[in-house]
Amino acid sequence: SRQVLCFAGTAVIAALHQPRNVLRSAANVAWHGKNLYSLPLAPYRCDQRSGKEVNVAKGEFASWADSAADLVAVAAGRSSADLVVQNSRLVNVQSREVLENWQIAVVRGRFAYVGPDARHCIGPKTQIIDAGGRYLIPGLCDGHMHIESGMLIPAEFAAAVIPYGTTTMFTDPHEIANVLGLAGVRMMHDEALLQPINIFTQMPSCAPSAPGLETTGFEITPQDVAEAMRWPGIIGLGEMMNYPGVIAGDEKMLAEMAATQAAGKVIGGHYASPDLGTPFHAYAAGGAADDHEGTHEADAVLRARMGMRAMLRLGSAWYDVERQITAITERGLDPRNFILCTDDCHSETLVNEGHMDRVVRHAIDCGCEPLIALQMATINTATHFGLERELGSIAPGRRADFILSSDLVSLPIEVVFARGQKLAEHGQILTECPHYEWPEGAKNTVNLGKTMGATDFEIAAPPNMAEAHVKVIGVIENQAPTKALSAKLPVIDGLVEANKGVCQIALVERHHATGRISNGFVQGFAYQGEMAIASSVAHDSHHIIVVGTDREMMAQAVNRLGEIGGGATIWQDGAEIGQVHLPIAGLMSDRPAAEVAAEVQTILSGMQRCGCALNNAFMQHSLLALVVIPALRISDLGLVDVDQFALTDLFISE
Repeated sequence: SRQVLCFAGTAVIAALHQPRNVLRSAANVAWHGKNLYSLPLAPYRCDQRSGKEVNVAKGEFASWADSAADLVAVAAGRSSADLVVQNSRLVNVQSREVLENWQIAVVRGRFAYVGPDARHCIGPKTQIIDAGGRYLIPGLCDGHMHIESGMLIPAEFAAAVIPYGTTTMFTDPHEIANVLGLAGVRMMHDEALLQPINIFTQMPSCAPSAPGLETTGFEITPQDVAEAMRWPGIIGLGEMMNYPGVIAGDEKMLAEMAATQAAGKVIGGHYASPDLGTPFHAYAAGGAADDHEGTHEADAVLRARMGMRAMLRLGSAWYDVERQITAITERGLDPRNFILCTDDCHSETLVNEGHMDRVVRHAIDCGCEPLIALQMATINTATHFGLERELGSIAPGRRADFILSSDLVSLPIEVVFARGQKLAEHGQILTECPHYEWPEGAKNTVNLGKTMGATDFEIAAPPNMAEAHVKVIGVIENQAPTKALSAKLPVIDGLVEANKGVCQIALVERHHATGRISNGFVQGFAYQGEMAIASSVAHDSHHIIVVGTDREMMAQAVNRLGEIGGGATIWQDGAEIGQVHLPIAGLMSDRPAAEVAAEVQTILSGMQRCGCALNNAFMQHSLLALVVIPALRISDLGLVDVDQFALTDLFISE
C-alpha cells in the first residue's frame, strides 16, 4: 500500500511497501535551496481509526487528549480494545513493584486499562496475547546518545535496537552538525520522526565544541538553536560541551542555553573536568540539567546533590556505570536522580551485544536491584525530559511501549511492542523503519584539497637535536579521558621517529580542502610492524584522524578515504586489510547494521592483527580528537591541552 504524507501541506508520496522506504524530507528542500528558515514545521499522517490528520512528531498516532474518549470507553467496557495482554507479571516502575497476574488493554497505541482483569475490554476484534507469566516491562529509554556513533542513519539504528527493547531514544546529532550544520541536524530530525519508535532530538549546542581550538564544516549559532526549538521533534539542547565557555560567561553559550530555557526545554550537560569545586558549581548555575561525563562515585553524588540528573553510561568503549552506581547501591542515594544511557555505541556492539538491555543487565551485575535499574532506563528518563505522562511506564494514557521477558536479571528481550504494535520477537524485527532520500550534498564530504604523501606526516625536530622530548597522547582503555604523557624519541636525518610503543598520529582537515595537517604522537595501541589506520569519524569535528607506524601508509590510508567519500580503513605492510564505507557525511551508512558491523569487524580484526588488544579500540581511535575531554588531544590546529583549554607545543623545552 501507499500512504500520502503531508509536510505542512506539501504532499509527499512514500512507497511504504518497499524493503527500504524512501521519503523526501523537508530538509532536502532546505539543503538544495539553502534556506532552512522557510522549512515546514511538521509532517502529518492520517490516523486510521479516527480519520483525522495527526502529527508524526506525536508518534504517528493521536495524542492522549485526542484519544481520551476512546481510552475512557475501553477502560469502562463500553468499547473494545485493539489489544489485551493477559497472564503477565507487570513491572510497575511508578511504584517499584511487580504486580502478579495483571493485564493491559490498548487502544489507538496507548494503554487504556492497566489492572487485574481486562476481560471487559475484549471485543470480537480484540487481539488477545497470553504473556505466559512473563514480565511485562516498559520499553527501554536511552537518555543520551549519538546515532552517528553507530555509523548508521536513524532508520537503520532504530531497526538495530528495536529487537533489544529500546523504544525511546534522546539523541544529540552533533556529529553531523559539525559536518553539515543545521541542515544536517534537520535531516536527522526528519528521519527520526518517521520511525515506529520514539526518537527525540536534542539540538546540538557546540559546533565547534571548542572555538579557537578546532575548525568544523559548519558552525551552530544561537539563532540556529532558537530556530530549532520550533521543530516538532526537538526535546532540548544537546550536551553543552564547551564547559569552560559556560564557566567564563561566554555570551554565545549562555544565549543558546537561554533560548532553550525560554522554550521550556531541557539543557544537556557535559562537564568533563575532574574539578568538582567552584568551576563545577559555576557550570551547574548555567542551567545544565544532566551530565553523562562522570567517571567516579563523587561525580554522581555531586550532580545529584546539585539537582542534576547523573547519567551513567555504558557504551562501546565507556564503562562508567560500575564506578558510579555505588552512589545508589552503597551510599543509598535516591535513585530517581539517576539515568542509564549509552552515549556512543557502534554497530558491532549493537549487533553482537545489545543496546539499553545491555546497560540494564550491566547495572544489575554491578549490584543494582533489577527494579531500580529498570526505573533508571524508563520512568526516570521520561520524567527528566518532561514526558512522564507520555511514556516510560505502563499506565493509562501512556504510549503502549512494552517488552515481554521471562527474567528480570538476565533480561532476555522476547517480544517488543511500541505504540501498541508488535515490532520484534525473539530478536527478529517485524516492521519497516522508513528511510528518506539523503541529498547529494550530504555525501562526498571528504575534501582533502590535495593528494597526501609521506612527507606530509614528517615531524621535523628542532635544530641540532639527536633526541626529541615530546608530548604524547596516552590512551586509557574503556574511558573517554586520555593521559598527558611524554617521551624522548630519536631524531634521524632531522626527523623525529616514533618507537617503543609510541605511534604517530595526525589530523587532516577535510571540510574546506585546506590541506592542513597536524602531527603528533600517541601511546597505548601497541601497534607493531608497518601499519596505518585512518577514519573520517573523529569526534567531534570529524576531520580525518590517522594513526600509524609508517608515514607512507598513513598517506595511503588518508587518500583512500578521499576516494571512497568517508569511513575507515586500515593498512598493513602496504596493503589495505579492512574498510568501512560511510558515504553520508563521512559518518554513516544507510545499509543494515549487520552489514556495517561486518565491515567494522574487518577494522577491529585488522587492529588486533597489527598488535592492538584494547577493548573497542576503534572507538578509542575515533575520540582522540575530542578536545573537550581531558587531558591531551589533537585537532586540525595542533595539539590541545584540555586542562588548560589551549593549544600547546609538541616539543618540551629542556
